[in-house]
Amino acid sequence: MDLEAVRTFVAVADAGRFQEAAADLAITQQAVSKRIAALEKDLAVRLFTRTARGARLTVDGRAFLPHARDLLRAAERAADAVRPGRRALRVDVINRRIAPAALLRGFHGAHPETELDVVTLFDADTAVAAVRAGTIDASFRAVAGSSRPLPDDIASARVLDDPLRLLTGPDHELAGAGAITLAELAGRRIWMPGNAAGTEWTAYYDRLAAEFGLIIDAVGPNFGSDALLESIAGSATLATFVGEHDRLVWPAPYDLRRIVVHDPTPVYPHSLLWRHDNSHPALAALRAHLDAARPDAPDGPTWTPDDPGRTTAP
Repeated sequence: MDLEAVRTFVAVADAGRFQEAAADLAITQQAVSKRIAALEKDLAVRLFTRTARGARLTVDGRAFLPHARDLLRAAERAADAVRPGRRALRVDVINRRIAPAALLRGFHGAHPETELDVVTLFDADTAVAAVRAGTIDASFRAVAGSSRPLPDDIASARVLDDPLRLLTGPDHELAGAGAITLAELAGRRIWMPGNAAGTEWTAYYDRLAAEFGLIIDAVGPNFGSDALLESIAGSATLATFVGEHDRLVWPAPYDLRRIVVHDPTPVYPHSLLWRHDNSHPALAALRAHLDAARPDAPDGPTWTPDDPGRTTAP
């Protein structure tokens, strides 16, 4: 169906006169008549009856009018879906409870007028492919120290070095410690059932474990963060790593403890990835916000896979 003819039909229906509709559409009255005639031929019905007072909708015209409006609204929504200045900014945050989601919520709080479409893709390869294909505009990923370089058309910027914290239940032998060194964690079991082979976070923790003699245990089904927190709360031996900026919530009776890890502090390096040629205006605003809102680095020496085997002071 010719959408311009449908648009002309709605304009005539609203104006009540062919001449006024022509003026509203900035076309000639003859062009309006031709479009209406073509639409009536296509539908095999009369849509208007001409009277001395103008154009009056027929019974079929009145029946068609709400559907014509729906067609125009659908066309506008379809166009908005691909217009960089109109469509929602599509961003992958990996998991809605960890630091990238909190960063994106902060951006939305500062820019409430920006429409966001938040998605959670699984691994970095999937996210990079989606960014390259244009199905998402940006992704938060850990690419520091990765053995696989990013494609030439993908840009990245480090937006958060998130210090790791050891999470224990109240009965764990380290529960009363205010802080612990990585050396003191050597040989201890760190339970992380969400670690999956081939993911960037598993690669990070494998590097961390190899560097400092940690035991990262991924054995067991991953029932999600709620089940993990429940298991940690009820165990005297289980502990796990969480980010300082992760937004985890648990029932008060769990009495979980976040213990500072230092000397050095392992930090998880979150970066934002996007295509060089992506011109969505909200993407530029997001990058500017993340740059301005980036937290200060933790005090003392830190460790990331950027510098394996040594620590760097901020």
